[in-house]
Amino acid sequence: MKILIVIDQYDNLSNGTTISAKRFVDGLRKDGNEVQILSTGKDEEDKVSLKTYKFPKIIDKYFKANEMVFARPDEEVMRNVFKNQDVIHFYMPFRLAKKGVKIAEEMNIPHTTAFHVQPENITYTMGLGTHHHLNDTIYTYFRNYFNRFRHIHCPSNFIANRLKEHGYTAKLHVISNGVGEEFKYNRKEKPEELKDKTVITMVGRYAPEKRQDVLIDAIKKSKYENKIQLILAGKGLCYEQYEKQGENLTNKPILKFYPKDELVDLLSYTDIYVHSADAEIEAISCLEAIACGNVPIISNSNESATVQFAMDEDSLFEHGNSDDLARKIDYFLDNPKILEEKRKAYSEFANKFRIENSVKLMEEMFREEIEDYKKLEIK
Repeated sequence: MKILIVIDQYDNLSNGTTISAKRFVDGLRKDGNEVQILSTGKDEEDKVSLKTYKFPKIIDKYFKANEMVFARPDEEVMRNVFKNQDVIHFYMPFRLAKKGVKIAEEMNIPHTTAFHVQPENITYTMGLGTHHHLNDTIYTYFRNYFNRFRHIHCPSNFIANRLKEHGYTAKLHVISNGVGEEFKYNRKEKPEELKDKTVITMVGRYAPEKRQDVLIDAIKKSKYENKIQLILAGKGLCYEQYEKQGENLTNKPILKFYPKDELVDLLSYTDIYVHSADAEIEAISCLEAIACGNVPIISNSNESATVQFAMDEDSLFEHGNSDDLARKIDYFLDNPKILEEKRKAYSEFANKFRIENSVKLMEEMFREEIEDYKKLEIK
């Protein structure tokens, strides 16, 4: 198949959606498909770049802190790259995709999309994440775009169910964003400076809905506080808040972005992985940690799909409750044998979410859309 991936940013390796897109592109190419990219950033082989929008300083500061980039649609460029594609897959429900789907319809090219932007990603940043009516309004607003498609990629059953509840009419394909082969069970020794520490890790953007603040508070309340080294792998808007919040810990939290190779090493010597987010469409970072043999402790939030990765109640805590999270951390540190016994089981559990499986399912979705389009042409 000749496949075009349309995504606002493709060069940013700290953005989860970008990382997922790159994995799918690599997998699709390995399967013999011809894949092109339409995005922003540098022009490369099989990648066509568009200019970005410029915003007023106050808005631009927010977008830069969250590493968000929005492509400026260029109809001439888009029509030229759309030609001869078998199918076009749109990633984000913003201006580039809204313009792109109109052009695809006019050019009679099969097209699919994905749901990667949870309303809570927007409302938590505004301090309104728990206002369900506002989140419902955003689902409804997005629906005008998504209901133009016949097929939508949903990274989890959780988000597929949310779309059904909000009147989305397309066929919903539940396909994990996929764990890369580099994330696997290969436990390693800690670096010298961490040998006498218990390493607790969370990976993710420093954003309000990720709730790293709950994890920092839980460490303060743990009876093992003086032995714990908390590592928050990521970057984002809440960096200064978390740095200040962690100042009183015996071992100040390490806040930094880890490139892939370093992240794999980190997850291979982490003692406990925590995912405290209130809102997640999937949380591939949690899956990567599990694949490396980490036993997770996950927020049981009703707005998070990550709950699906907990194999039992020991790996769940009451969302937003740092006392309960501290109890769960202490339970595993009190029972190192139980922790060790569960590592292998979690690593094996993650195998069903491997990227090669997800690529096959994406190909099936693309073929189904192409066939649906042929039926429309016959009519």
